[in-house]
Amino acid sequence: MRISPVPYDHPDAIALDELVQREYVERYGDVDLTPLDPAMFVPPRGLYLLVRDEGRPVATGGWRVIEDEAEGYSPGDAEIKRMFVTAEARGRGLARRLLAALEEDARRAGRTRMVLETGLEQPEAIALYESSGYQPTKPFGFYRDYEDSRHYAKPL
Repeated sequence: MRISPVPYDHPDAIALDELVQREYVERYGDVDLTPLDPAMFVPPRGLYLLVRDEGRPVATGGWRVIEDEAEGYSPGDAEIKRMFVTAEARGRGLARRLLAALEEDARRAGRTRMVLETGLEQPEAIALYESSGYQPTKPFGFYRDYEDSRHYAKPL
């Protein structure tokens, strides 16, 4: 397994994003509508990571600086986006390793709190985040008014 930074619009990252969007459609009936731009994940204001297994892309995840108080964010926040592990690579601890790498990078970049949003149709994601020290927090971001969204935060 190799975890390495890539641009958000890297071809392998795009391919995995297409897979996660299909999974969102299966679970929720629609794609994730959160507006994202590759520039959001450029260090030091973000990072996008790709995990490869024997050269094949099997997982992605990123963090971005976001502090828009009107949307419920706070100064010092970093937000996890696009955490995804392909079906065949699940159950091997990749998401936990990827999450820890993102947290460490955000901490080194001076961020003080990691936030994330997930949904009720992703119980495995909820279990990962809760077991990694994330606590429910007030809603924020694009999905702050959606009843099936769950919002989490963790001090860095």
